[in-house]
This record gives sequence, structure tokens and C-alpha cells, in this order.
Amino acid sequence: MKGGRILLGHGSGGTLGHELVRDLFLRHFQDPALARLEDASDISLADEAGRLEGQVVLTTDSYVVKPRFFPGGDIGRLAVCGTVNDLAMRGARPLYLTAGFILEEGLPLADLERAVRSMAEAAREAGVRIVAGDTKVVEHGGADGLFINTAGVGLVPPGVHIHGAGARPGDAILVSGAVGDHGLTIMTHREGLAFESTLESDCAPLNGLVEALLAAVGPALHTLRDPTRGGLATTLCEIAEQSGVGMVVDELSIPIHDAVRAASELLGLDPLYVANEGKLVAIVAGPYAEAALAAMRAHPLGREAALIGRVVSEHAGTVALRTLLGTHRILDMLAGEQLPRIC
Repeated sequence: MKGGRILLGHGSGGTLGHELVRDLFLRHFQDPALARLEDASDISLADEAGRLEGQVVLTTDSYVVKPRFFPGGDIGRLAVCGTVNDLAMRGARPLYLTAGFILEEGLPLADLERAVRSMAEAAREAGVRIVAGDTKVVEHGGADGLFINTAGVGLVPPGVHIHGAGARPGDAILVSGAVGDHGLTIMTHREGLAFESTLESDCAPLNGLVEALLAAVGPALHTLRDPTRGGLATTLCEIAEQSGVGMVVDELSIPIHDAVRAASELLGLDPLYVANEGKLVAIVAGPYAEAALAAMRAHPLGREAALIGRVVSEHAGTVALRTLLGTHRILDMLAGEQLPRIC
């Protein structure tokens, strides 16, 4: 494995492929269901008493980030955290993941192992098992080194009903921390830009933060979203449209790190439209806003949480931003692709 590269033979189903699975994937993804090397893994969603309590949820995603390794994360960590977070945004407890790898001929095996090791570490951090996988190899030039596809299964506890259409007039809008870190890290690292303050991706599994929120406010938590592609602004627009409500957001209340502001100004980007991979938007019943905010700030991933606005009955489907000058402007969904290949 050391010093080698992916060959077409690694995807042939023969000796090289078996060695890749045994010596790399199984060594890092140490799970009994995966180790049996069946065509499908048997899993259980029931508790120790054999009861299945809650709603099963399923998600899938694909990861094509460039560069593959960046400050604060890499494609492997991103694949696990992104899938775990999609489950967590429904209030689910993530249980199982699958991982499919598209490998380009010539990919350094050291890069693959680094990404796989990172996936294993992120899975342990999130408390989720990787129980099935697949590998395909394409000719040189047929991909971009390494693509990862994942699927995730989770269980939503009884009584939890979190969905994109759940926002109601009077609800508070909270964000778990500073926005724009991930997207600006990818862009500046790709372009070789440097700033006095270090930019670092916020890539992290958010299921623990969601559990803390649910414990604090329970059914008062109406909607959760992780503002990935399209950033905070697009995410708020999606929720407003799905819920049939309006929103008023205070620009001064939105946390943004100084390095992100500087990079955004230099590159001509709006940080409200830049991707995040370790932040969430929570829509909470108004009377529970302070309790939700306190629960978020007590968690390591929510220390910079802020209340940024309110849900209103006026201008349904529209998000209005109260600017630093006291005027209002409309936040639209991102048009086109501001920052390609960020997740």
C-alpha cells in the first residue's frame, strides 16, 4: 500500500481489489457487519427489547470537493459529517452509513487512506457505524481523483416532528455559530490566498448539538437546516417558501468571523451565500428562544450561537434583511454557482 497508486486492477474484483478492501477499508472501518463482506449488511433499528420506537429516515449524498484536503477537514470527514447532519436536521439519531468510492486510476493510495482514516474518525465522533460499501475504479481522466457517495439511516424519536415546513409566525430564528467558514476556506486554500487570521472549515457532526436542543425545548423546535450550498441566505429562503411565512433577519446579529469578512470582500462574495458544514439554523417557538440559545451556547459546537431574526406572517415566502444602515433588502436564493466544488 505504501507509496502506491490506484490501478485499474483495483476495480476488477480480483486480487488487487480484495487486497484494497482488506488492507485499507476494513482496517479503518472496523465494523462486524462490514467485515462479513456480504453483498448486503443486516442491521437492526430496534432497541435491546426488540422494540422499534420512532420514524426511520434515510438520506444520501455525494462528495466531490476540491481540494480533497483543507484546513479543518477533508473529503472523508466531509462525507461523514454531511450525511450525519442531514439525518440530524430531521431530529434523527444517526445509526448507520454506507460509503461508495469512485477512484481514478493514478490516485495515490496514501491520499485514499488519509480520507478513509478521516471518515472512520468522524464516524466514531458522531457515534455512527459504517456498515456497507462499494469501490469502483475509472480510467485516468475519467474522474477527479476521488469521489465519495454515502447513504445514512437514522431514527427519529417519538414525538419529534421537525421539517422544513414547520416555521410559524412568532418563531425565533437562531444560527449555531459564525457563517461562511467552510466555503471561504475552500476558496482561499484553492487559490493560495493567505490572511492574518487563519481560515478553517467548520466541518463537524451536529447530532450532539441537536440532541441538546431537543432536550432543552422539545416540541418547541420546529425546523432545523444545515446551511450548506447556497449558505444561510438560501437556506432561510427555502424554509420561508416551504412554510409559507415571511422572515425578518438582522444583519448585525449574524455572527461572521473577521477573516471570512476580509476574504469575502477580497473575492467579491457575500458570506451569507457561502457554504457551511458545521452550522445549523434552528426555528424555535418564540417563548423558547432563550432556552434554545442557552442550550446551543453550552455545547462546544454552539458557543457562538445567536438569535438573528423572527418569523412573520407578512410577505410570505420572502426573507427581509435589516441592514447595518437600518434599511431593508430582500434576500433571494443563490442564483447560479457562487463557489463550485465545495461539498
